[in-house]
Amino acid sequence: MVNISPTSFDLVEFRNTRGGLKKKYRLLWNWIAQLLCVFWVSSDGTPYVHVNRRGFLLIKLKGQTLDATRHYMAKDWQIKKRRPVRRKNIAPLLKDLEEALGIDLSVDGAFLEMADYGPWKMVLVDRVPLAIELMNPEDERVVFLTLRGFLSHPCEKRFVEVDRGAIPFLMKGADCMVAGIHSADEGIVEGDLVWVRDQAHKRPLAIGWATKDGSSLISELKGKGLKNIHWVGDELWEMEL
Repeated sequence: MVNISPTSFDLVEFRNTRGGLKKKYRLLWNWIAQLLCVFWVSSDGTPYVHVNRRGFLLIKLKGQTLDATRHYMAKDWQIKKRRPVRRKNIAPLLKDLEEALGIDLSVDGAFLEMADYGPWKMVLVDRVPLAIELMNPEDERVVFLTLRGFLSHPCEKRFVEVDRGAIPFLMKGADCMVAGIHSADEGIVEGDLVWVRDQAHKRPLAIGWATKDGSSLISELKGKGLKNIHWVGDELWEMEL
């Protein structure tokens, strides 16, 4: 469920809790839900994310511009403001990716584009979504490869490796539990964006926010290991461009 916690008259924060909404807030959140088109509203007026991902939303009130920060992909997102770009325009983004993942992105001569995908920024190389730029739950900028990006640029950083028993659940958008994790980059820090690969073939399966550090992902046997935001078969994977 989603509850509200006013931190000031100007800012309201949505967080996941087990409680519902007080009656006096229901009309307000119904209105916000309809305006943003990112929530369903339950019978008691509680808004919640309409994909099986959970996150939080910051909303400015008092006549300020409505500002939504999404850390999880939604089904109704569409590509907008798609435009060709030169390599020099996205060079800092590409450099951040190469340094974070230890890869070499050879895009010289490729047709490069940028686009908005919901609140995320997307880099397309020869019409294939290669990378995304988004904000993490601490509102810090993060750049990462898409799953199709990892298909063409596999690496040994920020990976989590799972057995085949976990694959059907990940393909449905479920979060990854530590019980299914057999290996991981021990350099992972809690809150990192990481990619999941299968143990047998090392192919990318999903991307998500790590809820533990790398050593804990390997050693612990109970609990959630990462929150899934992009998986094989979702809207971004199936996108026809």
